[in-house]
Amino acid sequence: MTRIVEDEVPGDGHEWRYYRKRPVVIQAAKVRQRVEVETREGTVVAEPGDYLLIGVEGEVYPCDADIFEKTYDRVVRS
Repeated sequence: MTRIVEDEVPGDGHEWRYYRKRPVVIQAAKVRQRVEVETREGTVVAEPGDYLLIGVEGEVYPCDADIFEKTYDRVVRS
């Protein structure tokens, strides 16, 4: 098994390609107080200012504010 460190891009035979995230509309809410979220990957803590997202399969998970704001644009639904 290969060990990958978070900030290092593995170059051992991986064929890297470019992908664009699909334009899927999700729901999100800004966290007002520290909250623990039980996710598929385990317990994750969201801090005030982070976001809680409802994914395409109905799963709830936290997202750091800086990542959310770089990744998502607000959609106004009529």
